Amino acid sequence: MSLLLLVDLDGVVYRGADPVPGVAAVLADRAARGDDVVYVTNNSMHYRADYQTRLAAMGAPVSPDTVVSSARATAAYLKEHDPSIRRVLVLGGGGLERELQDVGYDVIGSGTAATRVSQEGIDGFSAAGRPDAVVVGLDPTLTYLRLSVAADCVRAGAQFIATNRDPVYPTERGLRPGAGALVAAVEAATGVVPVSIGKPAPFLLTAAAHAVGREPGEAIMIGDGIGTDLAAAHAVGARCVLMLTGVSTQADVDALPDDQRPTAVAADAAGLAALLDGFSAE
Repeated sequence: MSLLLLVDLDGVVYRGADPVPGVAAVLADRAARGDDVVYVTNNSMHYRADYQTRLAAMGAPVSPDTVVSSARATAAYLKEHDPSIRRVLVLGGGGLERELQDVGYDVIGSGTAATRVSQEGIDGFSAAGRPDAVVVGLDPTLTYLRLSVAADCVRAGAQFIATNRDPVYPTERGLRPGAGALVAAVEAATGVVPVSIGKPAPFLLTAAAHAVGREPGEAIMIGDGIGTDLAAAHAVGARCVLMLTGVSTQADVDALPDDQRPTAVAADAAGLAALLDGFSAE
């Protein structure tokens, strides 16, 4: 039976602007053999087509259906779990707004309407036009006024959804506050705990598996994060190959209790290829 590979991006396929040597070629080989390769990322700022362009340029096998970000998974979650939601207030990037618009939501993002509402507060919405949900992701253009309106809406009863709770994210200039820092601000201001979609919560991997008609328990999660990729794999009953090409080290793995360790560890693309050959032979 073909393998289902759920592949993290940053730290596995690339590090910043640079590809991780050999990984795209390994994935292309697996896809040519008939395996399903789906990319999963907690980053909610970018639209799926942006990832598709970048991955294709690296030689990785990719299509619009095989990129599932926390933004796309959030849109799917809302549609699946509450059909009554029509209007969504977004603290996040343009990719998150587009993913929500693609499934039919009226999105209040960072444009003119959002600016007016930010100036007027929650009273800037008509009673019928108040958001049914507030979705928070990474938002480099966040203002205090928009944060205040988001908190007001959550207090007024809007559902509170976090694309992910990563406290920081890496950039070429070092660590910067992640989506989780913004989520924590809204949570602290409202006392409401959000539903979280990204890793280590299970929904992102579930959405990724369903995107190709598979179940998450069939998957092999290929990631570099113990607290995100490995934890998410455990949450859905999937196997996990932990790559040492990103944030985790062999010492980190050795420090884990036996029941929390990954299925296997790969130091580089060659190690990953050998492991996947072994899984195929089982």
